[in-house]
This record gives sequence, C-alpha cells and structure tokens, in this order.
Amino acid sequence: MKSKKLRLLADYHTHTLYSRNNHGKSTIEENVEEAINMGLKEIFITDHGPGHLFYGIERNKLKEIRKTIDELNEKYKGKIKVKMGVEANVVDYNGEIDLKPVEIEVFDIINVGYHNGVKFKNIKSFWNYFIMNFLAKFSSKIRKNIISKNTDAMIKIVEKYPIFMITHPSDKIEMDIEKLAKACAKKGTYLEINSSHGHLSVEELNIAKKTGCKFTVGSDAHRASRVGKVEDSLNRIKEANLDIDDVVNVDFG
Repeated sequence: MKSKKLRLLADYHTHTLYSRNNHGKSTIEENVEEAINMGLKEIFITDHGPGHLFYGIERNKLKEIRKTIDELNEKYKGKIKVKMGVEANVVDYNGEIDLKPVEIEVFDIINVGYHNGVKFKNIKSFWNYFIMNFLAKFSSKIRKNIISKNTDAMIKIVEKYPIFMITHPSDKIEMDIEKLAKACAKKGTYLEINSSHGHLSVEELNIAKKTGCKFTVGSDAHRASRVGKVEDSLNRIKEANLDIDDVVNVDFG
C-alpha cells in the first residue's frame, strides 16, 4: 500500500458561498468545475447546517440550492454527479441535529460533526460541549466522563438519522473512536479522513479499522481551488495501511 499511488474518486465534503459570512468562498458551480478538472466523478455540496450561528446556511435558501444543483446535474451530465448535502451540527446531547424533518427530505445526503459556534437546544448540552470539554484538559476523571458523553450523543444521532458520514471525528472535541466506529459499522455510516484537519489521525485509523467500519476522504474545501486536494488524507491512509476497499471514494491510480 505505502508504495502505491492513490487517487480520489469523489469529494464528499465541500463548502460554498452558502456557508454564510464569507466562510465559503466559491459558488457551487465553481466547486463543480474544479471537481471536473480534478477528474472526480462525484461531488457533494455540504455547507454548514442552519444551527451554526455564524456560518450556517439560511433555511430560506434551501430551494435555491436544490434548483442550482439540479440544473448543474443536467448541465454536466455524463461528466460528474452533484449531490446536495449538508454538514449538520450536533445541537443536543440527547442526539439531535439542526435539521427539521421536512428539511432532511430536501438533502441527498447528510453529514454531521461537532462544531464551535453552534446554538445548542438546552443549557445542559451547552454546558457539556463548552464547559466540561474545557475542564477535561485539567482532570482525567472529567475527561473520561465527557468523552463518553460526546461519543454517546453522536451514536444516538447515527442511530436516529440517515447519516452518510461523520466529519472530522474527534477534531473539535474528543470521542471514543473505537466505540463510535463500532456503531457506525452497524449502521453503515462512514468516518471521514478529513484533509483539512488531522482527524481521523493515523492512530485513530488503526483503532477504527479493527471494527469493520468504512471510511471516506473529504477535502473540507472552503474555496474551489481546494476541491479534491486530499494528499494529507491519502498519506494517512498509506501510513495506517488501510485496505483500499474500506475507503469508499479512493482507488489505486
């Protein structure tokens, strides 16, 4: 594996101008055009969910996004498939994301991850995410307890919603990767090897691969020029000696 060249087939994590306040820098079509230039066969447009206070998509723009993606699929038919996705946010430690049931039906796929700047549904969830995860830096007992809560909240979401993949697991806050990977393996949810963040790390990949879960690679591009640029993720795949069949959007090339 380490000596073989890998290539990306599809980018499952990209942002556009619909991630508000100039968080995403490019249009949907600019991302699509770059994906075609990179030789990709599929791209997901996954702007931040509406529960993010600073970068979330505006709910009243969902129909506009849907229309644009449908038009681009027709325009670039035979060259690439474009899917309307979202990077949903955890907003409740009881296992809730920031999408209404009627909104879930709008998307082709749903990714989910922990993020700062999210409006939590209740004080308890806010306390867990911001306060307890901060205090965990100073207490091994608190750290063990909050890692369990972080993980259980994500597992509840995986079991409740049609989640395609978990984005940058353990990046913002720590999770029990083995426990999470086992739950994802049962539900067919993928764990992301994010190329803009260090997670999943090689160490985490070595833990997760033993559970039978599958992986994806995402650029987490916030501008078109970053679409499909995942060399860091590919290097981690090689270093962890993952079975190529366990990474759904990568092949030998």
